[in-house]
Amino acid sequence: MNRMAFLFPGQGSQGVGMGKDFYDFSSQAQEIFLRADETLGFKISKLCFEGPEEELKLTQNTQPALLSVSFVAYVLLGMQAWIAAGHSLGEYSALVAAGSLRFEDALLLVHKRGMYMQEAVPAGEGAMAAVLGSGFEDVEKALKEIEKGVVQIANWNSQEQIVISGHKEAVEEALALINSPRSVMLPVSAPFHCELMKRAEEKLSYDLDQVEFKDLKFPIITNVDAEVIHKGDEARDALKRQVTRPVLWYKSMEILLEEKADPFVELGSGKVLTGLAKRISRKLASPPTLFNVEDPVILEKVRESLSRLL
Repeated sequence: MNRMAFLFPGQGSQGVGMGKDFYDFSSQAQEIFLRADETLGFKISKLCFEGPEEELKLTQNTQPALLSVSFVAYVLLGMQAWIAAGHSLGEYSALVAAGSLRFEDALLLVHKRGMYMQEAVPAGEGAMAAVLGSGFEDVEKALKEIEKGVVQIANWNSQEQIVISGHKEAVEEALALINSPRSVMLPVSAPFHCELMKRAEEKLSYDLDQVEFKDLKFPIITNVDAEVIHKGDEARDALKRQVTRPVLWYKSMEILLEEKADPFVELGSGKVLTGLAKRISRKLASPPTLFNVEDPVILEKVRESLSRLL
């Protein structure tokens, strides 16, 4: 029985050159990138292939760029998932693959999502930091002690990796209180997945209401609730709430493991999600097989391996 789980990466997985090998390899990939360029009204393909990095890192560019590369990887793999999950903006990629959202609609939504997020907080006022080696409860307890400014958990990525987000001073104060084995301020342009994104959430909610969401061909696990959904209306509602609330990635992966999903296939740029999955599943006697598909050479090897497994 096919119990394959697709994973779709989010912001932070981008890199100049992503998708170029796919483009050179496949006329299907060329057609998808052309659709993306025409939909957005600028050459997102050129930003993916050539950069410059500073422009690719702009949130309103990063999001449609990663969506495009993930969709190309999904189409070229040519296989159906049993279930899927996407990290933050990757949830849009998952919904496109599941047939709930049109690719073009998703491109425009994530482009606007990036702009709204960037505009929500003036540059320099917000920050995000990764807390490594401290548990969820310890981080949550420390955040409750911060009296001035906003600071919240933005991503619960694994047992040992939690990202916090909010006002810069509040984030720095929280790091001092948590006193984890290691923490890193992240090079991001805005404090995502916290209540400072409320204005972005309001704007995006309006846009989401203008777009058709069909029922899903295969279920996905939502970031905001870490719950399995099948309906288009459920998908829209989850995306609305996702902007200001944490990405419950660890809980989402726990669901996949409890449901005995296997293998996990990351589709798009980088290996961030398969890396997290490896750490989350290492306690299991039989962890899932992990694949990532980010270029044509790997694609062919993965397809060959999957044909033997499924």
